[in-house]
Amino acid sequence: MKINGGIEYFQNGMRVPLRAMQVQTEIMSIHNENITGFDKIGYQRQEAVVSSFTEYLGVQGISKSTDDKIGRIMMTQNPLDLAIANKGYFQIETDAGVKLTRDGRFKIDKEGNLLTLEDYRVLSDAGMPIKLHIVPDDLEKINVDDSGMVSVFNEKTRKLEAVARVGVVDARGTMVEEPHVKQGYNEYSNVALQNEFIEMMPIIRNFEANRQVFLIQNQNLQKVINQLGSAS
Repeated sequence: MKINGGIEYFQNGMRVPLRAMQVQTEIMSIHNENITGFDKIGYQRQEAVVSSFTEYLGVQGISKSTDDKIGRIMMTQNPLDLAIANKGYFQIETDAGVKLTRDGRFKIDKEGNLLTLEDYRVLSDAGMPIKLHIVPDDLEKINVDDSGMVSVFNEKTRKLEAVARVGVVDARGTMVEEPHVKQGYNEYSNVALQNEFIEMMPIIRNFEANRQVFLIQNQNLQKVINQLGSAS
């Protein structure tokens, strides 16, 4: 027994450059998103993933992947600003469940809860919200070491007392053993603007080439329609 198989695909010639322009536009939007996120704290560059059948599927054949390289780490004056000098994410508790982020701009409320700027609770390595048992007037009395252990200075005992370890996990939710948490730092995006603009140039050229093909095909079609009209 012999089984033959194959795929045959036919389409209007004008649809090919149109679909190609749509694909290039979608890829351009990803680069524009990266450029917009250049100065955003915790933003990670997005890369376009083009499947083998994108020429047939159009924009449905494009997906995005996240570049997890470490971004630009810069010093701040806030002891509750944390940056991860390794690959990994902070865990925060939101209304939609546990989310991952590299934005380490935190604060504490009157009850001692460690929160994000959006008032989401920051989780420990045990998966529990971090809450300081002492709320100091001076944030300098809060210490976060390289492993992410949060400690607070007790005026009565004159000692640093451990609170909890900030949970740092990878994209799969596995705990990062050596997160290298840096207190008093923010991590900006890992986007390199010059690379984004360089990568956009061939996309723009491809878009223009397909646009010219479409215009030529459209002109030819108009000529055919006019000739058929005059012949009738």
